[in-house]
Amino acid sequence: MDNGRPSVINDSRLRFDSFANRSDELFTKKERLPAMGWNSWNAFGSGNTEALTREMASKIKELGLDKLGYKYIVLDDGCYKPERVNGRLQADEVKFPSGFRALADYIHSLGLKFGMYNDIGTRLCSGAEVGIYGYEKEDCEDYINWDIDFIKVDNCYYMWDNATFAEPSNAKYSYAPNIKSITVEGKTYYSTKDAVVTGTRAEAKGGYVSFIGTFDGTAPDHTPVGLRSSELIFEIESSSDRKAELTVNYAAGEEEGVGSWLQVAVDDKYFFDEMLPLTKTPDTFTNSAPISIELKAGMNMIRIMNHRRQENTLHSYALIKEMLIAAGGDKDIVFSICEWGKTQPQDWGHKVGDSWRILNDITFQVGSDGNNGNAAWESDYTTSVTSQYNKAVIMDEYSGLLKGWNDPDMLVIGMDRLNFEMYRSHMAMWCMMNAPLMLGMDLRRVKVGDDIHKIIADEDLIALNQDPLGIQAKRIFTTFDCESPDKTYIRDNDRIDVLAKPLSDGSVALAFFNISTEDKVEAVSVSREKILSMIGSKMVNPEKFKNASSFHIRDLINKDEQDVSEDSFGIVSLGLCDCKVIKVTPI
Repeated sequence: MDNGRPSVINDSRLRFDSFANRSDELFTKKERLPAMGWNSWNAFGSGNTEALTREMASKIKELGLDKLGYKYIVLDDGCYKPERVNGRLQADEVKFPSGFRALADYIHSLGLKFGMYNDIGTRLCSGAEVGIYGYEKEDCEDYINWDIDFIKVDNCYYMWDNATFAEPSNAKYSYAPNIKSITVEGKTYYSTKDAVVTGTRAEAKGGYVSFIGTFDGTAPDHTPVGLRSSELIFEIESSSDRKAELTVNYAAGEEEGVGSWLQVAVDDKYFFDEMLPLTKTPDTFTNSAPISIELKAGMNMIRIMNHRRQENTLHSYALIKEMLIAAGGDKDIVFSICEWGKTQPQDWGHKVGDSWRILNDITFQVGSDGNNGNAAWESDYTTSVTSQYNKAVIMDEYSGLLKGWNDPDMLVIGMDRLNFEMYRSHMAMWCMMNAPLMLGMDLRRVKVGDDIHKIIADEDLIALNQDPLGIQAKRIFTTFDCESPDKTYIRDNDRIDVLAKPLSDGSVALAFFNISTEDKVEAVSVSREKILSMIGSKMVNPEKFKNASSFHIRDLINKDEQDVSEDSFGIVSLGLCDCKVIKVTPI
């Protein structure tokens, strides 16, 4: 990327059309279960230090958490000097006086793994002018020299989208102009009557089509399921293979919904991928210069679109991955994409990342040395357990061992304003959904055997998250009235959800969650038939489950066990924000 414009994209594997093609990957992916560890942000914000990091690593060992899989100690924002030195990242000498390699060596000496942080933009989210843009090669060389095992890459100050702290006018890169019509060799085709609008983003109004682009997924306003981008498709028949000229009647802008960047393709071949000149206003229409295209004999799909919001972001993350490989060869590094779901990374994240954030932060009220910070069970924005859960719970089909994992952000267990039941349900939700389990608390607050330790060290719940089959739970029932519980985006928390997760030993984990802040005295159950119909295709031995005469039930919360011959499994009541999680094994 140079000259103030996004890069020319010559690799078809970076294109929107390749996102669903699993044989069209950029890098060789390894099967990887969700990462587990500790991240500094929720506990200390930008105030983390070398001394605090060493204490947290030591506490991981003292609490026995490393033996349960918590391996990664990750430095978040606030660890670098605020400006580069001779074009290189430098440790803040006050916070990290020994430097990053010495800290990595210490963490590795404990049998743990070391992680760091950067941003695909020009600055970090804290404002430090050390974002990786333009320094991908240099920074990745340094990360290899510092012996990192994990990298989290944020999305502030990004040049080619109106990301957090970026210019709002960058929307010009994210959306196509408003389109009234196209003309191909003298014949005009109108967008509102001669074209098909794909997806759900674009809107027809006033004789033209607007919002041709991709939904911004940063906030919880829209479902993640389905085609989140839109195109205009004109079907044009040609009597022969031939070259033709196309003009577009458009109005360009620099605001959400109307941009200046246009892509034109015929079927799967791109012929134009450039900025059009701004018009006087976003509803002042003019004709573009002629665009040369090629038509084949028969029917042609002329596609008017802008997928650059996704393609640019993928390109930026892929370049970092490429430079890490160039610098470190086959060094195993977990790549955590942190673009907050903005560009629908569930579509393309599998091409480069091991996980991808699905929303903005789970809390903005982070802690500091001596202050726990605050969390919430529910909120209208992303800053709560249920905001993150409500979106992640219907994203199961996007995740997997060779794809990567939906990341509803760090655990807020141990932060203030949540109670024990909320902590426990939060942990169970993240384990059922195969979310990365990154602790975000000051571990000095925790003692072996206390309530917090019992939750984060619950071997039965962790085993769900780390089950080698690697399948995210599916919501198979909810008391909210809907036809498709596994696909319907529900933000009304007055409900009970039932999740089912197939396990590698042929059993099924069932989780009943009271999402409400009120006690629920109502019987909720799911039948064997329902379980098989929803997740049978993903189970190790569905026939054994189908034909079993009885089942062994282990309650993973209270640890009770029993054999039952019933054909359904359920609850009669659940306290506010509480859960019941059972493992059902056919006998």
